[in-house]
Amino acid sequence: MTLRNNPGIEISSRLDRPALQGPISPSDTAIAKYGGRELQPNRGVPLNLDWVDGVRVNTSAVERRAQTIGTRRTVKKEWQAAWLLRAITCMDLTTLSGDDTDERVRRLCAKARQPIQQELVQKLGIESLQIKVAAVCVYHAFVETARRAIEGSGIHVAAVSTGFPAGLSPFAERVAEIRRSVEAGADEIDVVITRAHVFGAKWQALYDEIAAFKNACGPAHLKVILGSGDLLTLRNVARASMVAMMAGADFIKTSTGKEPTNATLPVSLVMTRAIREYAQETGMAAGFKPAGGIGTAKQSLEWLSLMKEELGDSWLKAELFRFGASGMLADIERQLEHQATGRYSADYRHPIA
Repeated sequence: MTLRNNPGIEISSRLDRPALQGPISPSDTAIAKYGGRELQPNRGVPLNLDWVDGVRVNTSAVERRAQTIGTRRTVKKEWQAAWLLRAITCMDLTTLSGDDTDERVRRLCAKARQPIQQELVQKLGIESLQIKVAAVCVYHAFVETARRAIEGSGIHVAAVSTGFPAGLSPFAERVAEIRRSVEAGADEIDVVITRAHVFGAKWQALYDEIAAFKNACGPAHLKVILGSGDLLTLRNVARASMVAMMAGADFIKTSTGKEPTNATLPVSLVMTRAIREYAQETGMAAGFKPAGGIGTAKQSLEWLSLMKEELGDSWLKAELFRFGASGMLADIERQLEHQATGRYSADYRHPIA
């Protein structure tokens, strides 16, 4: 069975659309819709401490709701394949190892351009979809290498910055690192917050830090890593999420992938509901990126279900949702091969880089 002409697969993104012509209206620049309301890209708002202090999280209720996410919605056969293809288009293909090399980054970029083996693409009948990942994510030292390797593909280059993963280098150095990455060609910057600001409830300091990062990004998108595994409580996660969005974050991201505990469904539920509340209050949409610990096709379906149920279809696209994962891609390819042939292939047949 092929997926050609399947109504469940629609991969297009506003990122790929031609430039708007004529006068620009709010509906032209809207990137999402929630509750019938057109939402603009997040520009940030002044810090509202009353709003932050008023955040409450019912931990037991969050955990109960999170347990139902993988059971409330089931997709099978070609519809499951369609969701898995969508997961690929929302993926930040990542290499953040101490032994990274230019050659490894180039191989990663080749995989980003063609994440599914051509033979499998033909079996599925999806050649016209031109499936590719949303971005490749690398250290600053490899931004130029990645930019050259994906040039002309429409894939973005994301750079981790600000003393990743600890975020404890001097503030001026962190800001300068952002500027250097943007100058080298990064389209997106993943920054790390100072977790101590959250522990001490120093919300003005956290707001000012993120606002400075946003300013240094210039035209690049800012993805703010909260380090949720370090923040101890779901309330801390929710409050940090709100402050990050007020300061202008384009995305809020769970983790660096280096913490003992990374992306979890309870944390993701809290962060997506913070995004929803922020959108309702401000009319602006921020994106969400779970990262770390997501390694299977089944998990990708759980997070896509979470986004659809909590935020709606507008967040099922690369503009507003990303997976910080690489190992997941091999398992998605295996599931797609099963869809096409009825057989699972070995992991080694789907190398990343």
